[in-house]
Amino acid sequence: MDVREATADYERWLAQRATLVPAALERKHALLAKGAFPFLRGTFYLWVKRWPDACPELARAPQVLGVGDLHVENFGTWRDAEGRLVWGVNDFDEAHPCAYAQDLVRLATSALLAKEEGQLAIEGGEACQAIWEGYAEALDAGGRPFVLSETHRWLRELATAAIAPDAFWVKVRALPPFEGTPPPDAIHGLEALLPEKGLAYERRAREAGVGSLGLLRVVALGEWRGGPVVREAKARVPSALAWAGGGDETDRYPEILSRAVRAPDPLVRVMKGWLIRRLAPDCARVALESLPRKRDEARLLGAMGRETANVHLGDREAVRAIKADLRSRPKPWLQDAARRMAEVVTADAKAWRR
Repeated sequence: MDVREATADYERWLAQRATLVPAALERKHALLAKGAFPFLRGTFYLWVKRWPDACPELARAPQVLGVGDLHVENFGTWRDAEGRLVWGVNDFDEAHPCAYAQDLVRLATSALLAKEEGQLAIEGGEACQAIWEGYAEALDAGGRPFVLSETHRWLRELATAAIAPDAFWVKVRALPPFEGTPPPDAIHGLEALLPEKGLAYERRAREAGVGSLGLLRVVALGEWRGGPVVREAKARVPSALAWAGGGDETDRYPEILSRAVRAPDPLVRVMKGWLIRRLAPDCARVALESLPRKRDEARLLGAMGRETANVHLGDREAVRAIKADLRSRPKPWLQDAARRMAEVVTADAKAWRR
């Protein structure tokens, strides 16, 4: 199946399960043509088709409840129940049982592609080694959330440098009004998550991300006790792994949040087909371009590997099998697999541009 056929088939499947925004979907198609890295981010449905053929031995590795669409820009910050700043995986839209190696290879592949497009400076071999070592060490240690209030000063400095409150609120206030009437379940979810019952708010429309671009989003923007508050409802759809295999369409988002070694954001909930969450300057994805130019990229990628282990450790029964599998693999296995998949993604990206 070529890229056009796969994309058309996947989007037909999506349209049967959620309301799509055609204009946003067209913008996504244009964004995919800008390079292999955005193409990787926006086409998880293609990854799950290509991965078993390109890396068959890894696709048979021990299974976990995995992130699915993992990449170097799927990390961000939020506030936990104690108000502490936390860093970790930002998006579990594609959470689904998969080989543990898939998350690691996809993360490493994204690092190689980001390097090719000038968003990372680290060499590929060093990047893969950092991810693998961080993952293995955290797996052995039992994991630990990245709470930045006291520890991980270096990461706190990176993360807080990316937080720009003024720019965030200018962007939010510029969101256009939501045209028409949002689905009742989206409204119910938004109102349930506002800080006060009966709080007045405006309905705005929002586009964000790459993989989820085209899915309906509704934003509630209000004022509360001296400042703005904003909540977002994003339509939920099953993981593309269900599309690829025709299997289980259970929404795993709540399950993976509850099981991971994590200090969760209490204002993230899945309610009747919608992901409801707080948006704020410090509750957002961290883009590579927003990070300081002077940074220890090996250390950052190692932290991404550790956070991947934090997620996989939620599948306690799989940990022993994963450790045994890791010990059995030759040292450059992750780099070899990431290079293979980078070639596959680059070829598909070129085909899409044509």
